Amino acid sequence: MEDEGSCGKPFRKAIVGGSFDRLHRGHKELLELACSVANSLIVGLADGPLIQSKPMAQSIRPYEEREKELRSFLETKGVPFEIVKIFDQIGPADSIEDADVIVVSTESYEGALKVNERRKSKGLKELKIVVLPIVYAEDGKPISSSRIRMGEIDPEGRLLTRIR
Repeated sequence: MEDEGSCGKPFRKAIVGGSFDRLHRGHKELLELACSVANSLIVGLADGPLIQSKPMAQSIRPYEEREKELRSFLETKGVPFEIVKIFDQIGPADSIEDADVIVVSTESYEGALKVNERRKSKGLKELKIVVLPIVYAEDGKPISSSRIRMGEIDPEGRLLTRIR
């Protein structure tokens, strides 16, 4: 990463969240974007009801394994971070007063709007929203943890099964 210090970053504290199951290129780009725009991160790591509705939920790695892999990746980025367990789409994002940005994927944009609605109702300032465009696999479809769990692609988006 080019800018590992705090100089030149537009935001103090970013919020980013997800299941981060089978940490893939899309996850990494999302986290790297958050690191590039903020001096520190709050990372919501989904558990419980948030992951039970996902495709092949029974194959999602345990929270502790996902947290360890996420922590290992973030430690290489030179940005202070805190990982918090979240059980719903908003987590603590509606109450972290010094947060000023939320970094989301295109698919999570609506969730960021809900976070801002909740913050506004609590008298907190709305977060700026930074959106990472969809990261595509080599077949032109989005990279996703569920596609990796199904054995279609690897974490870099390379096909593991032939297109029919």
